[in-house]
Amino acid sequence: MYQEYSIKYSAKNRYETLVNDAYWQFLIIPEDNKSQQLVSWEFANSLNDIHQTSINGFGFKTIRVHPGQKFNEISFEASFTVIKKEVNPFDFSLPQDSTADCAKLDDLNFQIDFEPFLRKTRFTSLSESYTNIFPFDRDKTIFENIQSLNKWISKYLSFQPGVTDVNTPLDTIIKEKQGVCQDFTHLFCALARKNKVPARYVSGYLHQGHGYFGDSQMHAWAEAYIPDVGWLGFDPTNNLLANTNHVKVCHGKDYTDCSPLKGVVYAPGENTTIHSVKVLSEQQQ
Repeated sequence: MYQEYSIKYSAKNRYETLVNDAYWQFLIIPEDNKSQQLVSWEFANSLNDIHQTSINGFGFKTIRVHPGQKFNEISFEASFTVIKKEVNPFDFSLPQDSTADCAKLDDLNFQIDFEPFLRKTRFTSLSESYTNIFPFDRDKTIFENIQSLNKWISKYLSFQPGVTDVNTPLDTIIKEKQGVCQDFTHLFCALARKNKVPARYVSGYLHQGHGYFGDSQMHAWAEAYIPDVGWLGFDPTNNLLANTNHVKVCHGKDYTDCSPLKGVVYAPGENTTIHSVKVLSEQQQ
Protein backbone atom coordinates (compact mmCIF):
# COMPACT_ATOMS: atom_id res chain seq x y z
CA MET A 1 0.00 0.00 0.00
CA TYR A 2 1.23 3.49 -0.88
CA GLN A 3 0.19 7.04 -0.04
CA GLU A 4 0.64 9.85 -2.55
CA TYR A 5 1.12 13.34 -1.15
CA SER A 6 0.75 16.67 -2.92
CA ILE A 7 2.56 19.38 -0.99
CA LYS A 8 2.25 23.12 -1.61
CA TYR A 9 4.75 25.49 0.01
CA SER A 10 4.46 29.28 -0.25
CA ALA A 11 6.29 32.25 1.25
CA LYS A 12 5.63 35.95 0.78
CA ASN A 13 8.05 38.68 1.87
CA ARG A 14 7.24 42.40 2.04
CA TYR A 15 9.82 45.12 2.78
CA GLU A 16 9.32 48.69 3.98
CA THR A 17 12.08 50.02 1.72
CA LEU A 18 13.48 48.92 -1.61
CA VAL A 19 15.68 45.83 -1.40
CA ASN A 20 18.98 46.40 -3.19
CA ASP A 21 20.25 42.83 -3.01
CA ALA A 22 19.26 39.52 -1.41
CA TYR A 23 20.30 35.89 -1.14
CA TRP A 24 18.03 33.03 -0.03
CA GLN A 25 18.46 29.33 0.57
CA PHE A 26 15.42 27.03 0.83
CA LEU A 27 15.64 23.61 2.48
CA ILE A 28 12.16 22.34 1.59
CA ILE A 29 12.61 19.53 -0.98
CA PRO A 30 11.53 16.08 0.31
CA GLU A 31 14.36 13.57 0.22
CA ASP A 32 14.39 10.19 -1.48
CA ASN A 33 14.79 7.35 1.01
CA LYS A 34 13.70 3.75 1.54
CA SER A 35 10.15 4.74 2.53
CA GLN A 36 9.48 7.73 0.27
CA GLN A 37 10.06 8.73 -3.34
CA LEU A 38 10.08 12.28 -4.67
CA VAL A 39 8.17 11.97 -7.95
CA SER A 40 8.24 15.60 -9.10
CA TRP A 41 8.81 19.13 -7.89
CA GLU A 42 8.53 22.73 -9.11
CA PHE A 43 9.73 26.04 -7.72
CA ALA A 44 9.11 29.62 -8.86
CA ASN A 45 9.28 33.20 -7.58
CA SER A 46 7.23 36.26 -8.44
CA LEU A 47 10.21 38.08 -9.97
CA ASN A 48 10.80 35.18 -12.38
CA ASP A 49 14.45 35.04 -11.35
CA ILE A 50 16.45 31.87 -12.01
CA HIS A 51 17.00 29.52 -9.07
CA GLN A 52 19.82 27.03 -8.59
CA THR A 53 20.13 23.84 -6.56
CA SER A 54 23.01 22.67 -4.41
CA ILE A 55 23.76 20.05 -1.74
CA ASN A 56 24.31 21.09 1.88
CA GLY A 57 26.77 19.63 4.39
CA PHE A 58 24.38 16.84 5.41
CA GLY A 59 23.72 15.79 1.82
CA PHE A 60 20.29 17.40 1.32
CA LYS A 61 19.23 19.37 -1.72
CA THR A 62 18.73 23.13 -1.33
CA ILE A 63 17.31 25.82 -3.61
CA ARG A 64 19.25 29.08 -3.93
CA VAL A 65 17.77 32.37 -5.17
CA HIS A 66 19.62 35.62 -5.89
CA PRO A 67 17.30 38.20 -7.53
CA GLY A 68 18.82 40.27 -10.30
CA GLN A 69 16.59 43.29 -9.64
CA LYS A 70 15.44 45.57 -6.84
CA PHE A 71 12.06 44.97 -5.21
CA ASN A 72 9.73 45.67 -2.28
CA GLU A 73 7.87 42.39 -2.43
CA ILE A 74 8.65 38.84 -3.50
CA SER A 75 6.78 35.56 -3.19
CA PHE A 76 7.89 31.97 -3.62
CA GLU A 77 5.80 28.95 -4.61
CA ALA A 78 6.87 25.30 -4.55
CA SER A 79 5.00 22.07 -5.19
CA PHE A 80 6.06 18.48 -4.55
CA THR A 81 4.59 15.08 -5.30
CA VAL A 82 5.79 12.32 -2.98
CA ILE A 83 4.89 8.65 -2.72
CA LYS A 84 5.22 7.12 0.75
CA LYS A 85 5.38 3.38 1.33
CA GLU A 86 3.45 2.14 4.35
CA VAL A 87 6.04 0.79 6.79
CA ASN A 88 5.55 -0.80 10.19
CA PRO A 89 7.84 1.23 12.51
CA PHE A 90 7.77 -1.60 15.07
CA ASP A 91 9.09 -4.22 12.65
CA PHE A 92 12.08 -5.37 14.71
CA SER A 93 12.78 -7.52 17.78
CA LEU A 94 13.74 -6.14 21.17
CA PRO A 95 16.91 -7.57 22.79
CA GLN A 96 16.40 -9.98 25.65
CA ASP A 97 19.11 -8.49 27.89
CA SER A 98 18.30 -4.83 28.57
CA THR A 99 21.46 -4.31 30.66
CA ALA A 100 23.72 -5.46 27.82
CA ASP A 101 21.67 -3.39 25.37
CA CYS A 102 22.13 -0.17 27.35
CA ALA A 103 25.83 -0.96 27.87
CA LYS A 104 26.35 -0.48 24.13
CA LEU A 105 25.87 3.25 24.68
CA ASP A 106 28.99 3.34 26.88
CA ASP A 107 31.27 2.00 24.14
CA LEU A 108 33.85 4.62 23.17
CA ASN A 109 33.88 3.66 19.48
CA PHE A 110 30.08 4.01 19.38
CA GLN A 111 30.30 7.48 20.92
CA ILE A 112 32.99 8.55 18.43
CA ASP A 113 31.01 7.26 15.45
CA PHE A 114 27.90 9.23 16.46
CA GLU A 115 29.59 12.24 18.07
CA PRO A 116 27.81 14.90 15.95
CA PHE A 117 24.44 13.70 17.22
CA LEU A 118 25.58 13.32 20.83
CA ARG A 119 26.88 16.88 20.94
CA LYS A 120 25.21 19.70 22.88
CA THR A 121 24.15 22.65 20.77
CA ARG A 122 22.70 26.05 21.57
CA PHE A 123 19.18 24.67 21.15
CA THR A 124 19.76 21.36 22.95
CA SER A 125 21.60 22.53 26.07
CA LEU A 126 20.08 22.14 29.53
CA SER A 127 21.08 23.79 32.79
CA GLU A 128 22.23 21.52 35.62
CA SER A 129 18.85 21.79 37.34
CA TYR A 130 17.18 19.99 34.42
CA THR A 131 19.79 17.45 33.32
CA ASN A 132 18.16 14.64 35.33
CA ILE A 133 14.57 15.51 34.50
CA PHE A 134 14.24 12.22 32.61
CA PRO A 135 16.81 9.57 33.63
CA PHE A 136 16.96 6.28 31.73
CA ASP A 137 15.92 3.02 33.36
CA ARG A 138 18.63 0.47 32.59
CA ASP A 139 16.19 -2.35 33.32
CA LYS A 140 14.53 -1.36 30.03
CA THR A 141 15.94 -1.59 26.51
CA ILE A 142 17.18 1.51 24.69
CA PHE A 143 14.09 1.50 22.48
CA GLU A 144 11.76 1.23 25.46
CA ASN A 145 13.52 4.15 27.15
CA ILE A 146 13.30 6.30 24.03
CA GLN A 147 9.64 5.41 23.57
CA SER A 148 9.04 6.38 27.21
CA LEU A 149 10.88 9.67 26.60
CA ASN A 150 8.69 10.36 23.57
CA LYS A 151 5.55 9.80 25.65
CA TRP A 152 6.84 11.79 28.61
CA ILE A 153 7.59 14.89 26.49
CA SER A 154 4.19 14.74 24.80
CA LYS A 155 2.54 14.84 28.24
CA TYR A 156 4.95 17.27 29.89
CA LEU A 157 4.66 19.97 27.20
CA SER A 158 1.45 21.47 25.83
CA PHE A 159 1.30 22.33 22.14
CA GLN A 160 0.78 26.10 22.08
CA PRO A 161 1.70 28.20 19.00
CA GLY A 162 2.84 31.77 19.49
CA VAL A 163 4.37 31.47 22.96
CA THR A 164 7.92 30.62 21.84
CA ASP A 165 10.19 31.46 18.94
CA VAL A 166 13.28 29.82 17.50
CA ASN A 167 15.51 31.57 20.07
CA THR A 168 13.56 30.61 23.20
CA PRO A 169 15.97 28.74 25.54
CA LEU A 170 15.17 25.14 26.36
CA ASP A 171 15.16 25.94 30.09
CA THR A 172 12.34 28.45 29.51
CA ILE A 173 10.35 25.89 27.53
CA ILE A 174 10.71 23.35 30.35
CA LYS A 175 9.70 25.94 32.94
CA GLU A 176 6.65 27.15 30.99
CA LYS A 177 5.75 23.62 29.82
CA GLN A 178 4.54 24.71 26.40
CA GLY A 179 5.78 25.26 22.88
CA VAL A 180 5.58 24.01 19.30
CA CYS A 181 7.02 21.03 17.47
CA GLN A 182 10.57 22.38 17.25
CA ASP A 183 10.57 22.82 21.06
CA PHE A 184 9.31 19.27 21.63
CA THR A 185 12.01 18.01 19.28
CA HIS A 186 14.85 20.00 20.83
CA LEU A 187 13.89 18.69 24.27
CA PHE A 188 13.78 15.12 22.92
CA CYS A 189 17.26 15.50 21.38
CA ALA A 190 18.69 17.09 24.53
CA LEU A 191 17.46 14.33 26.85
CA ALA A 192 18.28 11.47 24.48
CA ARG A 193 21.83 12.80 24.08
CA LYS A 194 22.13 13.36 27.83
CA ASN A 195 21.44 9.61 28.18
CA LYS A 196 24.05 8.78 25.48
CA VAL A 197 21.57 7.98 22.67
CA PRO A 198 22.40 9.71 19.35
CA ALA A 199 19.50 11.91 18.26
CA ARG A 200 19.02 14.19 15.28
CA TYR A 201 16.51 16.93 14.50
CA VAL A 202 14.27 16.25 11.48
CA SER A 203 12.38 18.78 9.39
CA GLY A 204 9.60 17.83 7.02
CA TYR A 205 5.89 17.85 6.31
CA LEU A 206 3.06 16.28 8.29
CA HIS A 207 -0.31 15.26 6.94
CA GLN A 208 -2.62 16.47 9.72
CA GLY A 209 -5.78 14.76 8.51
CA HIS A 210 -5.69 12.39 11.50
CA GLY A 211 -5.86 15.14 14.09
CA TYR A 212 -2.13 15.42 14.70
CA PHE A 213 -0.61 18.53 16.25
CA GLY A 214 1.81 20.39 14.02
CA ASP A 215 2.69 23.82 12.70
CA SER A 216 0.90 25.26 9.69
CA GLN A 217 4.37 25.47 8.14
CA MET A 218 7.09 22.79 8.40
CA HIS A 219 6.84 20.06 11.04
CA ALA A 220 9.70 18.83 13.24
CA TRP A 221 10.35 15.46 14.84
CA ALA A 222 13.42 13.46 15.89
CA GLU A 223 15.36 10.38 14.88
CA ALA A 224 17.17 8.32 17.51
CA TYR A 225 19.80 5.70 16.73
CA ILE A 226 18.96 2.33 18.27
CA PRO A 227 21.92 -0.13 18.10
CA ASP A 228 21.20 -3.19 15.92
CA VAL A 229 18.07 -1.45 14.57
CA GLY A 230 19.18 1.88 13.08
CA TRP A 231 17.67 5.35 12.99
CA LEU A 232 14.01 5.45 14.06
CA GLY A 233 11.75 8.47 13.84
CA PHE A 234 9.93 9.70 16.98
CA ASP A 235 7.34 12.49 17.00
CA PRO A 236 7.13 13.75 20.62
CA THR A 237 4.56 16.39 19.64
CA ASN A 238 2.10 13.59 18.89
CA ASN A 239 3.56 10.72 20.95
CA LEU A 240 4.07 8.35 18.04
CA LEU A 241 6.75 6.87 15.85
CA ALA A 242 7.16 8.67 12.53
CA ASN A 243 4.99 6.93 9.96
CA THR A 244 3.39 7.28 6.55
CA ASN A 245 2.07 10.74 7.43
CA HIS A 246 5.58 12.13 7.96
CA VAL A 247 7.39 13.33 4.81
CA LYS A 248 11.05 13.94 5.61
CA VAL A 249 13.02 16.81 4.09
CA CYS A 250 16.28 16.75 6.06
CA HIS A 251 17.99 16.18 9.38
CA GLY A 252 20.71 17.89 11.40
CA LYS A 253 21.92 18.58 14.93
CA ASP A 254 19.09 21.08 15.60
CA TYR A 255 16.89 23.68 13.92
CA THR A 256 19.91 25.67 12.73
CA ASP A 257 20.90 22.85 10.35
CA CYS A 258 17.31 22.38 9.12
CA SER A 259 15.88 25.88 8.83
CA PRO A 260 13.53 25.87 5.79
CA LEU A 261 14.60 29.37 4.79
CA LYS A 262 17.83 31.25 5.35
CA GLY A 263 18.71 34.55 3.77
CA VAL A 264 20.59 37.83 3.73
CA VAL A 265 18.63 40.91 2.66
CA TYR A 266 20.21 44.32 2.08
CA ALA A 267 17.44 46.81 2.97
CA PRO A 268 16.75 49.06 5.97
CA GLY A 269 13.37 49.17 7.67
CA GLU A 270 10.76 46.61 8.69
CA ASN A 271 9.76 43.48 6.82
CA THR A 272 7.09 40.78 7.11
CA THR A 273 7.15 37.15 6.02
CA ILE A 274 4.17 34.85 5.63
CA HIS A 275 4.60 31.08 5.15
CA SER A 276 2.04 28.41 4.47
CA VAL A 277 2.10 24.67 3.76
CA LYS A 278 -0.71 22.45 2.52
CA VAL A 279 -0.42 18.65 2.45
CA LEU A 280 -3.04 16.58 0.60
CA SER A 281 -3.02 12.80 0.35
CA GLU A 282 -4.48 10.08 -1.85
CA GLN A 283 -4.17 6.39 -1.12
CA GLN A 284 -2.81 4.09 -3.83
CA GLN A 285 -2.62 0.31 -4.15
